[in-house]
Parts: sequence; C-alpha cells; structure tokens
Amino acid sequence: MTARLSTLVHVACVALVCMAGAAWLATPSRAADLVVRYDQSQLLRLPRPASDIIVGNPSIADVTIQGGNLLVVTGKTFGITNIIALDEQRNVIQDQRIVVERDDQRMVVLYRGAVRESYSCTPNCSPTLTIGDDTKFFDSTLKSATSKTGVSSGAGEAAQPSPNQ
Repeated sequence: MTARLSTLVHVACVALVCMAGAAWLATPSRAADLVVRYDQSQLLRLPRPASDIIVGNPSIADVTIQGGNLLVVTGKTFGITNIIALDEQRNVIQDQRIVVERDDQRMVVLYRGAVRESYSCTPNCSPTLTIGDDTKFFDSTLKSATSKTGVSSGAGEAAQPSPNQ
C-alpha cells in the first residue's frame, strides 16, 4: 500500500509541475522596464509581429509599429506607463512597462527661490520646456518653440517678424 501511495504522490507531483510549466509558457513575455528619455525615442523589438498596440497613458509615451515586430517608443512627458502588444488573434505578445525620465546629463536647472527654469545645454544653454518650471518661463519658452515650429513648417507665422530681429 505504501509503494502504491508513493507512486500516486509522485504522479500527482509530476502532473502539477507539468501544468505549472504549461501555464508559465502560455504567460506573455514581461520584460524589464524600458527607460526612455523625455523627447527622445527608443527601439523595442518584439519576439513576433504585433497587429495592435495599447498604450496605458498616451500622454506619457507614444508608440508606433515599424515593420511588424519593431516598435518606436517616444517619451512625451515624465512618468510611468505601459504598452501591450497584441498579435492578430488578440493574444498578448508583450506587456512592457515604460519609464520616461529626464536626460539630466545635459540639463541645467536654475532656481531663484521657488522659481525654477530649465535649460538644455548642448553645448550652449537654451530654455527648454520642462514640466514643473515657472509658469511665466514655461509659457514664454512654449511661445518661442511654437513660433519656431511654425516657421520651420511654413505655417502662417513665418510671415510675422520675430521679436528677436
């Protein structure tokens, strides 16, 4: 009787290990965090082609599919979100956490009491749009950046003289 019980316990253990292994293999891939710098892009290669991408918070990161299994992830603002890649049968290929952070190596932050201003120094320092900066500084920098974008894209603002002229 003990040999038979021992055999049954052994068979049950093997069955449990096989079921756990099958469940583990069916689980979608979960990779380490992908760190993307603010206003920069990273490439993410998936194990197989994706047909759909779900972005947890599109205000933090933007994702585009290039060639089926290559994703371009662009950091739009600071924070943490995730992307889920689905295949044509709606199976999860990968659930990837995205961390968008500042590139502090080329940033200078100027504090005047409670007022903060951020500058990108590559190699000369210029004002940069950074969440958390002083509202007046941020709005002025945004206005300049919008004007520059309008000029470079040939929009109507190109006809207006710049205040720097």
